[in-house]
Amino acid sequence: MELIQENADLSAYLAADEVIDHHHPIVRNTAARLAAGAADSYEYACAAYEFVRDTIPHSQDSGDLRVTWRASDVLSLRTGICYAKCHALAALLRAEDIPTALCYQRLADDEGGHAVHGLVAARFNGAWHRQDPRGNKPGVDAQFSLDGERLAWTPDPASDELDYPVLYAAPHPVVLDALKAAPDRPYLWKTLPTAL
Repeated sequence: MELIQENADLSAYLAADEVIDHHHPIVRNTAARLAAGAADSYEYACAAYEFVRDTIPHSQDSGDLRVTWRASDVLSLRTGICYAKCHALAALLRAEDIPTALCYQRLADDEGGHAVHGLVAARFNGAWHRQDPRGNKPGVDAQFSLDGERLAWTPDPASDELDYPVLYAAPHPVVLDALKAAPDRPYLWKTLPTAL
């Protein structure tokens, strides 16, 4: 699949905003701590990915009822669903000048419908590479990779699942609106976007 930049200007994928707030002290401090143990930007990106994937539980898996959407809140509260975890990873990568986009899949859910799933794409060696920091569990083994995708799920077209090819500089409004409107995760689960 060919990934398509929503914005032709690569600097848009380094920008900070209210969601990907990579100038916030908790983001900067976390990035500095991870960067101290990395020899180069690739090692840093792997460390940031594994930090978000492994130390910030997906709130559905952990049973946490809180809804986070701002990167600094995800890092401080240590909880979030896929979108929120992607916002945190994007902030950590952008904090170290790695262009990072938000991208999405449409996947079948457990109730027979569909839900939009969040990913990030990091730019290395002149190309975009999608990553899934959702968090592993039985049946899910996502890994950081620049050599072929190692995502949590591969869409099944027969089930009306798909990869959206657009790389967004900021969260898609449908996703952000759902996160901001949810007082808790059970409410969010009923209002998750089914398509972009």
